[in-house]
Parts: sequence; C-alpha cells; structure tokens
Amino acid sequence: MPMLLVQGSFQLKDTQPDGDTVHFLADNMDDWSLVGGKNPVQLTGAGHAKLRLEGIDALETHYHGAHQPLQHGHAAAKELLKWLGFTNVQRDANEFVTASTPVSTPGYILTRGADVFGRVISLVGRGTPPGTSGTDISVGVPELKKTANHHLASAGLVYPTFYRSLFKDLRDELTHVAQQAQAAGKGLWPDDATTSGVKITGPSSITDDAVILPKLFRRLVDYLKLDMALTCFPAYLAGLEDLVTVLSTGERFTGMHALIEVTNGNTLRMTRPADDLLFDEK
Repeated sequence: MPMLLVQGSFQLKDTQPDGDTVHFLADNMDDWSLVGGKNPVQLTGAGHAKLRLEGIDALETHYHGAHQPLQHGHAAAKELLKWLGFTNVQRDANEFVTASTPVSTPGYILTRGADVFGRVISLVGRGTPPGTSGTDISVGVPELKKTANHHLASAGLVYPTFYRSLFKDLRDELTHVAQQAQAAGKGLWPDDATTSGVKITGPSSITDDAVILPKLFRRLVDYLKLDMALTCFPAYLAGLEDLVTVLSTGERFTGMHALIEVTNGNTLRMTRPADDLLFDEK
C-alpha cells in the first residue's frame, strides 16, 4: 500500500488532542501539497495540520459540548501522548493543553489524503521515519505495527473503525489485535455495549454511562438534541445516507439505520460489530 511519508513534529500547546487526533508540524511545508485525494489539507495559523488517526476511533472527550465516559476517552488520549514521548501534559477545563514536557516530539505520518474537514488521515509514527519525507513508501503490516494506531488498538483503548482509504491487509491486522484485546478484557472492551444494547433515557445514558462506538455516539448526540423519540432514530439515520458495507457478507447499505435495532422504545443496539463495517468517506 503506497502512502506519502511526511516528517515533522507533534505539537500540543493550545490544542485539544484526544485518543485519535493530534496536531503535527511538517519539517517541509511543501510536503502538504503532495497529499493526494479530493480534500485539501487545512492548516492552522501556526502551520499545524490536525491528524485523524486512520483505522481507529477513540471515545469522544469533546464533541459539540458532549463527551463519552471520560475514563476511557482520557485513557486513550493519555496513552497516545505518552507513546509519542510527552510527559507532564497539563490541560485546562476545556481540554486544551497549556503545557507539556517536552514542547514537541519528532515523528512522521503516513497518509493517502485528508477528510472533509481537512484533517490528515494518518498512520502515526515516532522517531526516525522509514524513508524520505515527501516520497511515497510501501506500507504493510510491519510498518503498521510501528504506529500509534496499532498500539492503541492492541491496548483495547479504541474501536477499529474502517474507511475505504485503508487497505485490507492493514484492516485485517487492526481487527486481529482489537479482537485479541477484546478477548483479554483490555481497555474499553469490558464496558462495550455497542452490540449488546443500551437503554437510552436521556443524553447522560451515552455521555456518562454506556460505552458505544463513537460514530454511533456522534449520531445520537446530534439526534437527541432534536428531542424526538428514539423510535424515530432509524429514520434520522436513513436521511444521513452514510454509505457502509458489511465486510462479512458484502452487503452494502445507504444509511446506518440498516445496522441498528430499537426495542422496547428505548433500547438501542448495533447488529454488527465495528470491525465488520467499512464506511465510505463523504
């Protein structure tokens, strides 16, 4: 799988890193013009790119004023920053980093494009890169195993969440280590209620209590603000038209409504696990 290698440093000050996003400053700003795909990379005023770690999804710590159970969201964020080489990370009440040791750490990313928000979809590595910055290199499972993406999935701190930009061999490896973590009861997995079901009596059911796939959480947060019955949630999802394929069967759906069940008027579950789903980027 060819991916563009960009060398640079990870930056925390005045940002809100979580378990699957962090800011990155390229050593050569011209490298951003080499990123493929239809979406341009969006840079901050300081020249930082915001990274979205590919193949994984951490629990939300700040989504439109809402968060998932913070025990697991904070654990993923803490482990990511520790893995990147940061210690003594201090944050304010809004999750912004005010100080860290060191201020930045060296590393690299491997990418094939940006998402619709201009975030660079990346495999994240630390230290010396495995090639020359600004060039495409072949990325397989050995390279994946050296990334934060693989580390966080192995620790059970994130959900595997796949989009078409990630090749099958890399998906299979992330699925394998995530399933190992689940079987071992690591990280968030003992509390996961995505497929077993969660009773939703209000926003706190998903912000403070139940641990579910973050993509489903984000859809629920937006829906619950409409103050409508949960029984109408499938129709809401149908209208969003998320394109998703069930990997085990090859079925393709336009809308996540085909993958959820609402029972007793207030209990919601997904019918397929996260690692069996392949989403299209919008």
